[in-house]
Amino acid sequence: MQTVDIADTRVSPVRLVAIVGPTAVGKTAAAIELARRLEADIISADSMAIYRGMNIGTAKPTIGEQRLARFHMIDVVNPDEPFTVADFQEAVVSIIDSLITENKTPLLVGGTGLYIRAALDGLDIPSAPPNPEFRKRMIELAESEGNQAVHEMLRKVDPVTAERLHVNDLKRIIRALEVYEQTGVPMSGQYAKSKKPRYPEAVQFGLTIDRQELYKRIDERVDDQLRCGLVEEVAALLDKGYNTDLPAMQGLGYKEIAPYIKGESSFEEVTDTLKRNTRRFAKRQLTWFRADGRIRWIDSTCLTPDAIADRILNELRQLQ
Repeated sequence: MQTVDIADTRVSPVRLVAIVGPTAVGKTAAAIELARRLEADIISADSMAIYRGMNIGTAKPTIGEQRLARFHMIDVVNPDEPFTVADFQEAVVSIIDSLITENKTPLLVGGTGLYIRAALDGLDIPSAPPNPEFRKRMIELAESEGNQAVHEMLRKVDPVTAERLHVNDLKRIIRALEVYEQTGVPMSGQYAKSKKPRYPEAVQFGLTIDRQELYKRIDERVDDQLRCGLVEEVAALLDKGYNTDLPAMQGLGYKEIAPYIKGESSFEEVTDTLKRNTRRFAKRQLTWFRADGRIRWIDSTCLTPDAIADRILNELRQLQ
């Protein structure tokens, strides 16, 4: 690995940097390399990495990776504990402000677009706590009439959010309906009420690669997850009583594998479904991030994590 003189590469220590992009694009590896050079702390902006015991399916940084940099917002709650965007915003703003006070660089990294916005922008997060009974009714409706029925309910009250969410993204569809049920205001209308950016000095970098290469990496990641024990991880969670109707268990990788464990689908079927759903998820992530003109895009198709860190550092220096 290239030896780097930190004194020569260090940029403004209080500048907030974000690395965003679709799943499997290489954000974590690049962030670790950049954190080493900036002596930065990494703040995870992944809506699934917050759950304890959900490691393989979430592609959470490994124990070895977590030894290379200081990570925040990983293993925050158990899978059956509620955790909202508002909870994330409150926790991350506190972490960022503390790091800035310590003269350290906060490095926000992840693919959950709404989490990134909640951290960087002054969003008025809907004050709608989780409603287990409402969620149960919506899940039962989806099971009896299909996800399309629940998605259509959302389209009638919040067409903007419905357009953004895939019909199979049941967890977020139900959350959007839950917000409207409790507040009478569509989620899209509430999130649109952003104030001035909380951190106007923040610089966002987006990683992208050739679409076919991304899909290849996604397929390889799923195969690796299965070899590393994804089925066993999901089975262990089910054995602990974490039901499939929990928001955490509706996450990518868990809702697809559960039918195989229950004997409802073959291994080949759930594998194909997981790969397809992950590709669709990556496409939605790209659509979300592409809409933000503040993001500086880096085509990392042929770049190593070390080279990506070089590119980001060079751009940061030019901004000083």
